Amino acid sequence: MKKYIDTGKKDTRSGFGAGLEELGKTNENVVALCADLIGSLKMDAFKANHPERFFQIGIAEANMIGIAAGMTIGGKIPFTGTFANFSTGRVYDQIRQSVAYSDKNVKICASHAGLTLGEDGATHQILEDIGLMKMLPGMTVINTCDYNQTKAATIAIAKHKGPVYLRFGRPKVANFTPEDQVFEIGKAVQLQEGNDVTIVATGHLVWEALLAAEELHENGISADVINIHSIKPLDDEAIIKSVQKTGCIVTAEEHNHLGGLGESVARVLAQHSPTPQEFIATNDTFGESGTPEQLMEKYGLNASAIVKAAKKAINRK
Repeated sequence: MKKYIDTGKKDTRSGFGAGLEELGKTNENVVALCADLIGSLKMDAFKANHPERFFQIGIAEANMIGIAAGMTIGGKIPFTGTFANFSTGRVYDQIRQSVAYSDKNVKICASHAGLTLGEDGATHQILEDIGLMKMLPGMTVINTCDYNQTKAATIAIAKHKGPVYLRFGRPKVANFTPEDQVFEIGKAVQLQEGNDVTIVATGHLVWEALLAAEELHENGISADVINIHSIKPLDDEAIIKSVQKTGCIVTAEEHNHLGGLGESVARVLAQHSPTPQEFIATNDTFGESGTPEQLMEKYGLNASAIVKAAKKAINRK
């Protein structure tokens, strides 16, 4: 069984900041807009080194999206930055009308997603953003798992023509993917090979899936572990290939089970290969205040919950 090493815990938002700064050096068309959260989005370096391409919009997220859409007409590649709740729920109309409907080349970059925002509580935690964004025609939806992958994804989406929603988080999490990785939109990453159960995970739950696979291995159960960083487009082929081998699947995400990765996978299975599926996600609820660890435990978004779900899925074969 392949062992993955945490090279040092880092927050995924810092991966975004590092990727954005790299783009600032290599692509003069990249511009950055922020809604009064420069430090929280780690946009400081881009602002310091490319002040002529940085725009502080203030607490006016809808205006930020409108400005970004307009900038694309002149060939710019705007990256907008604010919390995930404000990047989607607060400005959904502007994204739908000015970005998605017009197929504008705007990169909507959203930090502090999911429960792991922590102590700020339910009003700032968003667990429905993937659903909101994936339903928009033409919108690419990406949810990265660690610092290295977030940096690589940030660089990659600048080359992609069309609107993108890039989701990442605040807490420091395991950094285990290759530093020199090539990020391919729509291409799942196989992390472990197994025959008994498929585990597909996204975002912060990918590391938890690997920990779950280790525990399952100790119990004589081999798990296929797949990192689904692209929710849309989804790598249907990778999912179908895996479940045809294992016969059951667990989906794991820091999101409502309604509208997230799990439902997208269920659609693929229903159309191509009906398979017993268990969902690791929040159960149609808002969050609450607490540390990220406390909340992930309470809402069942961790390795132990994935292990239980895997055993249940196996028993349903």
